Amino acid sequence: MRLILLGPPGAGKGTQAQRIVEKHGIPQLSTGDMLRAAVAAQTDVGKRAKEVMDAGQLVSDDIVNAIVSERIDAPDCARGFILDGYPRTLVQADAVDAMLRSKGQALDVAIELAVDDSAMVGRILRRAEETKAAGGSVRKDDNADVYADRLRAYYKSTAPLIGYYYAKGKLKTVDGMAEMDTVTAEIEKVLSAL
Repeated sequence: MRLILLGPPGAGKGTQAQRIVEKHGIPQLSTGDMLRAAVAAQTDVGKRAKEVMDAGQLVSDDIVNAIVSERIDAPDCARGFILDGYPRTLVQADAVDAMLRSKGQALDVAIELAVDDSAMVGRILRRAEETKAAGGSVRKDDNADVYADRLRAYYKSTAPLIGYYYAKGKLKTVDGMAEMDTVTAEIEKVLSAL
């Protein structure tokens, strides 16, 4: 099963991805983790990425596509994977489709965690308070102003993927405002229907 989770920051994608990993034994592929691993392994594409990052520039889609392509060829991805943080734009989504097609594969489903934006600010602030109360360090993006910026970026670049995958018949929507276990159960219904 090959899938992506869509939704704004704080919608619970990371939590739900981890639950899918545990239940189905497929890896969660984070582009950040893959970039760091390729650089550490000094693969050809990792060396290219390191040059770009050392120059303080953003890694191009071509490099990220090559890293993702290399990673999904790994044996632990044979049964599927969850793409995490990629694709984020329509151009990247087209690249992922082309990459998978070239490997005789396809994305099975894009699951949108639909949330109420104004309620999400409260959720983010509660998460920060709970982390502080537990003695943990609060993420710098767990404040209303930073969240508002991240939300704008999400709607500008990533939210169009909802329509993209809907048009391809790949989109399933789950109420991301429900209790965590309810969201997990609804995602399981989607996955078991694949």
